[in-house]
Amino acid sequence: MRDTRETTNDADANEQSAAELEAIAFVGETLAPFFLQDPRTGTADASFDAVAALNAQEAASAWPFADAEEAQRAFALMVDGLAKGRDDDLVWEYRRLFIGPAPKPAPPWGSVYTDRECVVFGATTLELRRWMRERGIARQTDDKTPEDHMGLMLVLMAWIARNQPENLAEFLRLHLLTWSTHFLDQLAEAARQPFYEGLARLTKASLEGIEAELGLEVVHPRFYR
Repeated sequence: MRDTRETTNDADANEQSAAELEAIAFVGETLAPFFLQDPRTGTADASFDAVAALNAQEAASAWPFADAEEAQRAFALMVDGLAKGRDDDLVWEYRRLFIGPAPKPAPPWGSVYTDRECVVFGATTLELRRWMRERGIARQTDDKTPEDHMGLMLVLMAWIARNQPENLAEFLRLHLLTWSTHFLDQLAEAARQPFYEGLARLTKASLEGIEAELGLEVVHPRFYR
C-alpha cells in the first residue's frame, strides 16, 4: 500500500503547482494589455483605472514572483503616471514608444533585438510561429502584429500556463526570457512617462522571478540593438 504521507505530499505539490501556474497566468493577463492597448483608443480602460486606484505598497505585497521592494517602486511609478488619468502625455508616450511613425525607442518585438538586420518578422518570430504550430497553439488575438510582440507573448504565457503547462518552461526558456530583460531595460531607460517606466520594471521583475521560481536556465542570444 502506498504511504499516505506520500499521497499527501503529491497532493500538496499538485496544489502548489496549480497555484503557481495560476499566478503566472495572472501576471501575463494583467500586464499584457498595457503593451497592447492604446490608453485612449484601446480596450484596456478597466486595467488602467484599476492601476490608478492602487496603493503601491499593498499591491506590491500581493504581487507574485517580483521582489517586493522593486514591485513597490514599479507600482508607485505606474500610479504616479496615471495621476492625471489617461491624458495626452500618457497617450503620446505609448505611441512614441510602441507605435511610431517616428523610429521607436523601444520596439516591443523580440526579433528587432535578436535579428542581425533588426527587423520585425525575423528569425526568432518565425521560430516562435513554428513552435506554436507544432503544438497546436493558435494566436490568442486577431492582431496582425508579429507573434513575438511582448504583449502577445504575455498573453500566450498565460494561455500556456492554463492550457498546456507542460510546454510553459520551454516557451519561457527558448522564446520569451531570451530577450525580455534586454528589451525591458531599454524600455525603462527610454520611457519619459513614469507609467511606462514602472511597467517595464514590474514586468522585468516578474519575469525574472518566474525564471528563478521555475529554475530555468536561459541562454541569451547576441543582441544587435
